This record gives sequence, C-alpha cells and structure tokens, in this order.
Amino acid sequence: MADFEYDLFVIGAGSGGVRASRIAASHGARVAVAEEFRVGGTCVIRGCVPKKLLVYASSFAHELGDAAGFGWTIEGAKFDWAALRDFVASDVDRLERAYTNTLDSNKVEHFHERATIAGPNTVRLASGREISARHILVAVGAWPVVPQFPGSEHCITSNEVFHLPELPRRVVVQGAGYIAMEFAGVFNALASQVTVVNRSDQILRGYDESLRDRLLRITMARGIDYRFNSPIERVEKQADGCLHVYTKGHPDPLTADIVLVATGRRPKTDGLGLETAGIALGANGEIPVNEFNATSCPSIWAVGDVTDRVQLTPVAIREGHALADNLFAGTSRTVDYSLIPSAVFSQPPLAGVGLTEAQAREQFREIKVFTSDFRPMKNMFAQHAERGFYKLVVDAATDQVLGVHMIGPEAPEILQAVAIAVKAGLTKEQFDQTIALHPSMAEELVLMR
Repeated sequence: MADFEYDLFVIGAGSGGVRASRIAASHGARVAVAEEFRVGGTCVIRGCVPKKLLVYASSFAHELGDAAGFGWTIEGAKFDWAALRDFVASDVDRLERAYTNTLDSNKVEHFHERATIAGPNTVRLASGREISARHILVAVGAWPVVPQFPGSEHCITSNEVFHLPELPRRVVVQGAGYIAMEFAGVFNALASQVTVVNRSDQILRGYDESLRDRLLRITMARGIDYRFNSPIERVEKQADGCLHVYTKGHPDPLTADIVLVATGRRPKTDGLGLETAGIALGANGEIPVNEFNATSCPSIWAVGDVTDRVQLTPVAIREGHALADNLFAGTSRTVDYSLIPSAVFSQPPLAGVGLTEAQAREQFREIKVFTSDFRPMKNMFAQHAERGFYKLVVDAATDQVLGVHMIGPEAPEILQAVAIAVKAGLTKEQFDQTIALHPSMAEELVLMR
C-alpha cells in the first residue's frame, strides 16, 4: 500500500464517514478525512441532535400548562428563544469537539476544506493539493431541496432554522414529511402561528394511515392550520420585512415572519468530480452502489445519504462500519435494510417498524389487526385530552407480527425495544404471553385481544 499516501481517504466527516474512518484506522489503515464545513455532519450539526433539543424545549410549554392538574403553581414562567438557541449551539460545539477527538484519538488525519475527486485514486483539496489513496469513500450526505418559485430566496430550510435571531410569530411550513411536521410542532408549542402547506392531501406519506390521521387531528386541535393540495406559488417580501405567501388555489396570501421549506433532501454530489472516475449519477443525483457500497469505479465507495437509499443516521453508521471491515479486516459484510424502525418527533411523537396495515394487505393473503386506543395516564389532567394509539399488524397464517405502529408520549423510546421483537420474528401469541408492566403505556402492546 506504500504506492499511495493513504489507504483510505474519506470525503465528508458526518456519521458514516467518521465511523468508517475510525474503524479503518483501528484495523491499521492510514486514513484521512476532509470536511468542508464542520465535523459531525447533518445529524450532529444541523439535524437530528439540535432538532431533538428544540423538541424537548418546546414540549415544556405543554408540561407547564398541565402542571396545575398535578398540584403545581408556576408563576412568572417565560420563554427565551435566544437562550435556547445559544444552548443548542453550545451543545453542537461540544459534539463537534467529541467527533474531532474521535478522529484524533484514532490517528485519523483531517483536512478542514472541501475535497473533490480528481481521478480513481486522487483527491483534490480546495487548497489545490492533490492526494493519492488506494480507496476513496464518498460520505458527503444530502442537502435540503428548495423548489424554484418567485421569492424562494426569502425562504429558509432546516439548515438555517437553528440560527434565527428571534422566535417568529408567524410561520409557514412547506411540506408535510417528518422534518416539516417536527418543526411545525416546535413552533406551535412555542406559541407561533403555524400554517403547513403541502402539494398533496396527506401528511407523513409512508407511515401507517391510522397514525397519520391521529396526528393530523391532534395538531389541528393544537392550533396548526393546513392547506392541502396548495404548494407555494410565490413569496413577496414586504417593506416591514414580513412575507406574503401565495399558495395554489388561494387568492389571499398568508402573512409570515419565516417560510420554512421542508420538501425533501437531495444527495450533495454537485461539483464532486465523480465523472473523472467514470461514475454516473442517478436520477436524484445519488451515487449508485451495490450491496457492498461499491460504485462503478473499483477504488471508490459511497455510504449514507449520498446513495439515497435510506436517509437515516444509524444506517450510514452501519454502512461505514461494514465497509471499513470489508476493506481492511477481510470480512464480506452487508447491511440488512429490512425492518428499520423510524420515528417522527412530532408533538405527540409517532414511531413504527415493519409493514403498515396497507402494505400488509397488499403482500399477504390474510392479516389480523389489533389496536389499542387509550388515554395515557399522563394526559389525565392535561389541557388537551389527547389519546394514544397502538397497532399490531399480524400475519393470520403464521401469527408473526409484521408491523408495530404507535403514536403517543414516548412512542419512539418504546418502539426501539419492540423493534427487536419484530426483527426476531416473534408472534402475537408471544406478545400475549408476556406479562404487562403496570401502570405503563407500553403494557398496551401485550394486552391487545
């Protein structure tokens, strides 16, 4: 391997790139990574982690409102957006240092500049330096998509939402996927007026219909407005700084302080130089790879969101780890993409694993559906009498649980453990044989008959 400066050069220091770098180095490989922005990637810097902190912070609005029913009197409570924003930024700084320390402790060299591909075994840094590597891994992630319409330059994406100078009083969110619904919930809880506009007539496409319907009803009751089949046509900035948002089918504009566009993410491959290695991109700008994360060029690999398979941080980590083991430990590992649990940190949150009811009816001759529609004990004294809803989808022929879907307090925390049972192929009878943990919301999973 002495013919190359590095055994592995990684472009992108997000979750997948950092994991691949660390594992490769632990196998004795000479590893370097280049990152043009900040070490940690989307999840740590401008995604999952800071967003979850905003969700936690905003949920206190409901907690404080419900505290009186439990005997608490809270006087003078007030919210400070700047304090929250700066705390979140400080935690992002902490995590970036931790990720950087991980690279340093594993003797991974890192370059804080953009890197592009200049050939099958060559990387070119923004400074002009060219570096040779036996293997090149592309792990640059994805980037928010902003549809083009007049005034789109006045809109923001999830990248910028963490840096707002003040809490907006009026928010328009375009899109109804998980990012859109999570931020809509955050701003709604913080007392902003929120309107969600969407090009279709449904939210959270791909999740079980019962959960989607329940979340829609709850969020409408909490004050979120919706305009379905009504994407943004144009945005006009007014003299006082506010925005007039015109949507399809509505002559009167919405007035907003910010317009958050959350209509999906696209692999960040523009200008990466992949053509110099003979790699053609897919229809969405993704890098096509096989089950071993290999591209059409034998020395170049790709993991994570840039492949546009499953855009989830834990998936990128699994892919990066498997690739490093395959390249430098002689293994032949692949990643199993079946039965991946997922969650939406809306308010309330929802989570699911396996087949939805609709998917199961398409794939199996006969299924059984078990549901529990209940009011969580925590909500007994709440201002809003919101109910939880759990669903088990079961193959009638084998009794195997095909899917579990939940909405209610702490649903994602409960679902992670349940996903193990679904992954293991357990049956409804085995769920039933498990004694309930009482009193808890999770006990509903073993009480459905």
